Amino acid sequence: MKEAFVAVLGKPFGIVIFQLIDATQFTIYLSLIAFIGGGIVGLLITLVKTSPSRYGKMAATGYIWTFQSVPLLLMLFLLGLGIPRLFGIVIDPWLAAGIALTVYASAYLADVWRGAVEAVPTGQWEGGRSLGFGFLQIVRLIILPQAFRLSLAPTVGFMVQIIKGTSLAYIIGFHDLMNAGKRWANAPVTGTEPYIIFPIMALIYFCLCFPLSYWSRYLERKLGSVPKRKLPTTA
Repeated sequence: MKEAFVAVLGKPFGIVIFQLIDATQFTIYLSLIAFIGGGIVGLLITLVKTSPSRYGKMAATGYIWTFQSVPLLLMLFLLGLGIPRLFGIVIDPWLAAGIALTVYASAYLADVWRGAVEAVPTGQWEGGRSLGFGFLQIVRLIILPQAFRLSLAPTVGFMVQIIKGTSLAYIIGFHDLMNAGKRWANAPVTGTEPYIIFPIMALIYFCLCFPLSYWSRYLERKLGSVPKRKLPTTA
């Protein structure tokens, strides 16, 4: 594959493009880890946040406020550089980046899903209790199906933020698109100047994010979150 890029684009440009595309797969993998892990933790936080327990709600609120207030860059520094230096241990960049982005994603997804759950009319809760359902039964059978419809579009839209957030993981040595691009941009090789490399990286990020943004807008229109608008006509 590398030879094909070199044959078409020549050196060093073919090598650069190949390595950037090859590094993009790790950006995608890390994004999936953050979204799946953050979704699992976020769902648990949402359940605690919407539960009848007063202390559970306080704990869930504290979790959301804490990790929404701490910058992702700082969490990456602490997990990837600060804690290893403090305790004299080695933490793999995959682990550090995965934990930081999972926590980051879970705080925001929990807030999105909490809003969707609270948007379900209270009469639905009362109807479930009148049927003798417990809290988890009401959530599983009545609330979640309705909240899922309300939260689907913003959840897809937040995936864009996760992909862009992975670009910060290069500071702890995580090998992704940003890491590979910065190395080439700093290399003393003709044809790899920053004004060439960075636009290529921006184009790759655009190709990753734009379909999700478009899908999110489509879901908003289809599910009725925003009114459909007529396209302007040309004279």
